[in-house]
Formats: sequence, C-alpha cells, structure tokens
Amino acid sequence: MFRCMNRKSEPIRQQGQARRKKTPRTRHAAFDAALRRQPALALLEHSMRGRVPRLIQLKYQLMAASPFAYFRGAAPVMAADLAALPNSGIECQICGDAHVRNLGAYAAPDGRLVFDINDFDETVRAPFEWELKRMAVSLVLAGRAAANKPAATRAAVQSCIAAYARLIDRLAAMPFLEVAHFQVHRIDLARPVHMALLKAERATPAHTLDQLTEPSGAKQNAPRHFKTLKPTLTRVEGADRAAVLQSLLPYMASLEPQRQRLLGLYRPLDVAFKVVGTGSVGLRDYCVYLEGNGPADPLFLQIKEEADSAYAPYLAGAGTEHNGRRVVAGQRAMQVQTDPFLGSTQIAGRQYLVRQLNDHKGSIDIETLSGKNLVAYAEVCGELLARGHARSGDPRLIAGYVGSGAVLAQAIAKFAAAYADQTEKDWEDLKRSGKGAA
Repeated sequence: MFRCMNRKSEPIRQQGQARRKKTPRTRHAAFDAALRRQPALALLEHSMRGRVPRLIQLKYQLMAASPFAYFRGAAPVMAADLAALPNSGIECQICGDAHVRNLGAYAAPDGRLVFDINDFDETVRAPFEWELKRMAVSLVLAGRAAANKPAATRAAVQSCIAAYARLIDRLAAMPFLEVAHFQVHRIDLARPVHMALLKAERATPAHTLDQLTEPSGAKQNAPRHFKTLKPTLTRVEGADRAAVLQSLLPYMASLEPQRQRLLGLYRPLDVAFKVVGTGSVGLRDYCVYLEGNGPADPLFLQIKEEADSAYAPYLAGAGTEHNGRRVVAGQRAMQVQTDPFLGSTQIAGRQYLVRQLNDHKGSIDIETLSGKNLVAYAEVCGELLARGHARSGDPRLIAGYVGSGAVLAQAIAKFAAAYADQTEKDWEDLKRSGKGAA
C-alpha cells in the first residue's frame, strides 16, 4: 500500500517542485515596507470598524504594551504585507494568526489534555507559507522579549521550518487516513508546552466557577451569577441578555445530535460580556453560565463575534460566508481533537462562534522562551503547523515545494528578522500617535 501511495504521489511532489521555478524559495526572504499601499495605522483603524467604540482605545492600549503585543493585534497589517509579496500558490487551510501564544493546551472530547493550535479567528484557505512566516516573526519577537540574542532567534526559526519540512515530508508518504488521525507525540518534553499542560490541568470548570462567579446573595446556597470585573467582565441583563440566550437555539442546531442532547441537559443561569485577547478586543464576546447536575456541574460557553478574516480582502472568494461557520470549519479541518461544543450562531445580524470557555485551557508564557526552550518550542510549532496543513491541503504538493527545508528555513529566517524590525517600528509609530495612551 505504501509503495502504491508513493508511486501515485510522486507526480504531485513534482508539481510542488515545479512551483519553485515561478516562486523560488529564496524569494521568501524578501520584505520591503515600501510595497505597502497603506500605512499600518490606517489598516488598524480600518479593522476597528464595527467594533464596540468604548473598547477600541483599550485594544490600542494593549497593543502599545510591547512589540509582541502589537504583533498580536496587527494581523490585518501583516495580511496586507504578505499579500504584496510573491507566494508559492500552494494553498491549504491556515489558522491565519499563527504565533507562539496561539498554540495551547485544552481538553479533548475524551477528556485527555492535548496541545495544538487553538485560535482560528482569521482562518482561511491561503498560501501555506503565510502561516510559516507569521509564526517565524512571532518566534523572533517572543525570543527578543525573553532576552535571546539574534543568533538564538534565527536558530529557532530555522528549527521551526526544519521540523515542518521533516514532518510534511513524512506525512506526504503516508496513507491519507493515517494523515487525518496523525498525532504529534512527545511535545510535552518542551518545557513551555509542559508548563502550559500543567496550567490547563488547573483550568477546570470548577476553577472557572470560582474565578468568574459569586453568590447572588448572602444566604447560604444562594445561586451564583457572574462577577463584575470592569472593564473585562460585566453582567448582561434585559433585552441584550434575552438576545444572547435566544442565540443558543440556532447554536444548538449547529451541533451534532449527541452534543445537542448533552447541551439540553444544562440550563442557563447568567450572561456576561467579556473582553478577551488582544486582536479580538472590541468585538462582542459573551459568556453564558449554565448548570447541569447541580451547582457542582457548571458549563461555560463563550459566544464570540467573528468578523471577516484579515486575509479576506486579498483572496478571491473569501469574506462571503458566515464567519462563525468559517471558523468552525477551519478549526475542524486543522485540529485532530476539537471542542465538542464548537458551533456557531448569530445575534442581531452579527455572526458568532460558540465554544467552551476555559475548559482545561492553558497557553505558554513567552518569558519561558529562552535558550533551548525557544528552539524546542519552535520545533513543536513547526510540527503542529505541518500536521494542520497536511490535514487540510495536499502534503505531497507542499513537500515537493519545501524539499529538505534548508533553503526555505534560511529565507524565512531572514524575512522574520526584517519583519520583526518593521513590527518594532510600527509599534513605535503607534505609541507616537497617542492612540495607545492610557
């Protein structure tokens, strides 16, 4: 069977190799800010349209905290920059916002903790190397924040691309069904991943209950409701509360029948508005607190507004679908183990993703990304991206283009350093503009 698969795959590998003539891998080293059609600040301002006005200033403040924080919120800027550069023409599903903190631990449907890509707000079908470039820049910025020298950040990027190349080559030779179920093993040997898994063990529904809710009265066994923790958590009441609860009906219809039955055993108790992340700040984000088999059985759902992907303006046919469903489809395409309560809905004409909130979730701390930890984590990033791309694209085509990975690794390492420098300049521009002032 493997020989048969390999004979069939060889022409497709050759198609990937042929793409090198049109876009040599060395061309991925290039970045020129002069190609920008709009200033970074103008792109950011455009991306704020439709967001909650009172939260726009908060987003700018969060982005002004550091170059890495700026990078997290500036996906629209990098999307425009990537679209202006030569690309391989080899598309797959990309998460769209690949950076070191958008991988994390969470609970799989069978209860096991897994570590994988876990943010898909920008997901879309696009050239595979856009994902690698964004991850590479994040490794440089996070590495700089953790006081790594340039040689160390360059080594980390090259290790990421090398790990990607090795695994995509291996997956290209495997039966497609095995690719669909392939697990990346031993990732918890990287200390940052191990720490994230430990953090996820503590992030139980009971822990979230204690963190986000409080008794509604002084009486013993008073029912609980959400705390008010301004500006990040505020209770929602009246017509807005009713609209959020009403959205659970179409959401339930988006689930598999067995998940519908399970969700039907829970009853909603309270609703809150929650400010989350950096890139998502300003979008509407609700939390629903539900109770199942008594007070010790809480379930928290996040109902998160989804706008068009930052890449949509640069890709034919993108931006025409329900964005909640876009994120669900992208996540299921790239992840082996997906949140069993992942679904979509809409409220007042706006499109939303629905998922569990903080169910055994844990992300890495960039302060841990120093020395060997940075390289070890970079390799994990490369492997997880390769697995996601292989599940959603044709690994044979990608493997043919990437080859051993050495040429592409050197090119992307050069690009990442240059783009990290530009990100720091853009961050300084943001601070000078006064938009990020407290």
